[in-house]
Amino acid sequence: MLAKQKNNAQIGFYSTFDEQLNHSHPLYILANHLDWNVFDEAFKKHYSATQGKPAKPIRLMVSLLILKQLRNLSDESVVEQWAENAYYQYFGGEKLFSAKPPCVATELVEFRKRIGEAGVELIFKESIRINGKDAADDNLSGDTTVQEKNITYPTDDKLYKKIIVKCQQIAEKEAVELRQSYKFTVKKLSTTQRFKKTKGGANKARKADKKIKTIAGRLVRELERKLNTDTLNKYVTSLSLFKKVLAQKRSDTNKIYSLHEPEVKCYTKGKAHKKFEFGSKASFLVTQSTGVIVGALNFTETLHDSKTLPAALEQYERLMGKEPKNIFLDRGYRGPKMINNTVLHTPKPDKNITATKRKRHKRRAAIEPVIGHLKHDYRMIRNYLKGIVGDAINILLSAAAMNFKRIMNKWKEQLYFFTSNLLHFFIFYSNLLFIPDLKRTF
Repeated sequence: MLAKQKNNAQIGFYSTFDEQLNHSHPLYILANHLDWNVFDEAFKKHYSATQGKPAKPIRLMVSLLILKQLRNLSDESVVEQWAENAYYQYFGGEKLFSAKPPCVATELVEFRKRIGEAGVELIFKESIRINGKDAADDNLSGDTTVQEKNITYPTDDKLYKKIIVKCQQIAEKEAVELRQSYKFTVKKLSTTQRFKKTKGGANKARKADKKIKTIAGRLVRELERKLNTDTLNKYVTSLSLFKKVLAQKRSDTNKIYSLHEPEVKCYTKGKAHKKFEFGSKASFLVTQSTGVIVGALNFTETLHDSKTLPAALEQYERLMGKEPKNIFLDRGYRGPKMINNTVLHTPKPDKNITATKRKRHKRRAAIEPVIGHLKHDYRMIRNYLKGIVGDAINILLSAAAMNFKRIMNKWKEQLYFFTSNLLHFFIFYSNLLFIPDLKRTF
């Protein structure tokens, strides 16, 4: 059910945030520049007008999602800090200070599921709009990176042991009596595996590896035999996944690297310090002159970089309502030179290259630190959100947060420029008018 509207006409005898807070604070300015009605109108369709418990205000939930990425916080941390920070509360639409948390952290999970990828893309679109003319550049830089998922480094042995544990849990939950639980057997085999570097330990460890795989397959088959039809239908997806893991070979495609995130792919990006990355591919488009992120898209397949451009351009046209003129790319995008009316530029030996084009190719490298900041400052270094939808949502929120931070930093610079000029103005006239007291003051 939609949240009830608050009556702010007569709040109380206490002063409001408008009277208490610094009006030059970037979060205060951002709160007044965002068009919150856009989110209210777009997201109210996800709520019932009459049934159910009244929900939290839409502005509050959207503000928490933005603050989470903007300050690089977890769901739990942003909810706790909201109760301690007056600027966070004003950004969320409050008029008076509240010492209580705004919601339970899991409500953010449900809100992300509710609005989905399309709803988060609307937040990203608003982050582009608020940057104004800076986002209107028709010359873009493009690049891709890997957003790593929150999984352990995958090995066959780890997957087999997880299958054993999950089969034991299913048997315990459904009261299935296994012929043998293998708990102590697996423990002994794990100890044998630890000493594979010792003399004569390699052969024993290899036999232990095979035995663990055998035990995992044995437990999966035993559950399929002993579970009745109705119960087996509940676990058919999990058991099919287990069998696929047990059957996959080193040279197979579409391998499973994680049981709780089976959509994860393996990417080789040519990095010396990290040969493989496990997650999803992210494509970004950034304006060349100003650095505003105008495209952020997730891909779950191991596509060549050039194959990601049509979808990235489609998103750009959907958000901006126009086509870009030029996109400057690295050599990984070798292939087509034009998509619709957009010209694609990749570096190549050219004696007749113009100075402007050379400058734009050099400028393309500025997208690399943008990706670095997205990863390390805006929660893209490791994605904790579940599933393919979680991958897309995290990328869009990270890009939106960086756009918001960019305009907030710009407001800070403008404020500093104004105050410094005002200071120099008073110092100049204090010298001109021979007012020593005023000069000493500044």
